[in-house]
Amino acid sequence: MDNRILVVDDEASLRDAVGRILSAEGYEVREAGDGKAALALLENEKFEFILCDMRMPVMGGLELLREITARGIPGTVIMMSAFGTVETAVEAMKLGAYDYIAKPFMSDEILLTLRKASERERLQTENEFLRKEIKKASGREELLYADPVMEEMLRMVEKVKDYDATVLVTGESGTGKELVARHLHFGGRRHGKPFVAINCGAIPETLLESELFGYRKGAFTEAKKDRAGLIEEANQGTLFLDEIGELPLSLQTKLLRVLQDGEVRRLGDTETRRIDVRLVAATARNLEEEVSAGRFREDLFYRLNVIRLHVPPLRERPEDIPLLSRHFLGLYCAKHGKPEMTLSEDAMSALAGHEWRGNVRELKNLMERCSLLGSGGEVTRDGLMVVWRLAGAPGGSKETTLSQEIRISVSAERPDLKGAIRELEKVMIMIALERAGGSKPKAAELLGISHPTLLYKAKEHGI
Repeated sequence: MDNRILVVDDEASLRDAVGRILSAEGYEVREAGDGKAALALLENEKFEFILCDMRMPVMGGLELLREITARGIPGTVIMMSAFGTVETAVEAMKLGAYDYIAKPFMSDEILLTLRKASERERLQTENEFLRKEIKKASGREELLYADPVMEEMLRMVEKVKDYDATVLVTGESGTGKELVARHLHFGGRRHGKPFVAINCGAIPETLLESELFGYRKGAFTEAKKDRAGLIEEANQGTLFLDEIGELPLSLQTKLLRVLQDGEVRRLGDTETRRIDVRLVAATARNLEEEVSAGRFREDLFYRLNVIRLHVPPLRERPEDIPLLSRHFLGLYCAKHGKPEMTLSEDAMSALAGHEWRGNVRELKNLMERCSLLGSGGEVTRDGLMVVWRLAGAPGGSKETTLSQEIRISVSAERPDLKGAIRELEKVMIMIALERAGGSKPKAAELLGISHPTLLYKAKEHGI
């Protein structure tokens, strides 16, 4: 389409003269004697520019312009006329023309108009690209879905996104709870303000308080200067607390005070600061059970549970599996510079039959591995099973056994018991993390160890 021009005029001599001028400047020129002939060409070919006379038999310039606009035909339209008036020029502009040239015109005049139009198109393309990049950087990743249960949940998101009410997002690990929180923020009235996310289960309890509330210089040994906490950083925006069920009871009390009073006090400070924050919390735990067990404050639970959004697990969204699989496979092929790949019908059947304990996160990771390890243009069921096995995770469908054989290499000459145990421990942690969809608290539970122990061992093994 670049540098292709359609010249529409009922005067053959003018078409020929304009064609020679434009061809000499490197443009590819096609001609039409009236609007109807031009429309036939535009239906089958694409042009960057359309130079169109105002008065022509069969179909005039303004009528052609209306058809171009109504049909959404791409191309920048520049009108020409020897009988032009201000009124006709204004009317042409209203209908979507870029500019208006009065006949007779010099060759420089028409070339300058085309250059200005080209520059405008370039700027519009750059602006569109930048808008997309800003949107991408803002964190509002597209929420893809096809299943009715997700449509119902997202309908509720649209209803509450502009309000300040606290939202509690529930769902298994890896379902996309943070994505829902980002849609609440970036789709709502606070979209131009900060979105601050923190995982309450990923930060040691000793550091979590200073991260959330900030501190004054000298509040503790490492406090060399004043620092605002994440709650303050989210002022006028949204604070997203993921895994809120992991928040220690002592900090639950302080968070409740923030929600009740709209004030925050830094560690070591005597003053409070007013804040305006919308809180969105998420949890994979059953908070009602946590309240009954005395591990979560009942009054905080009711403060959080104003609006409840539940993100269903992937196994309950069968219509989303093909859509998300194709999307992630295409995404990672492009990211890693791999040729485009498709999923065969038998591979899709295997995906549909999988339990997806790690939910969308597990599917996303699997598709990235397929893009890196797959060969050829299609991922088959056999290829899928190979990728699953290479990942050290039980593969595929409900037919597949959940037991797994783990092999550790041991030297026959010098069997190292400690080394073998370390290797086994590393593999077991990796399997547990895979099964838990990356959730460390859930992986620790599967392994039968505490969360801090898992964090220590994972760091020790370089996981």
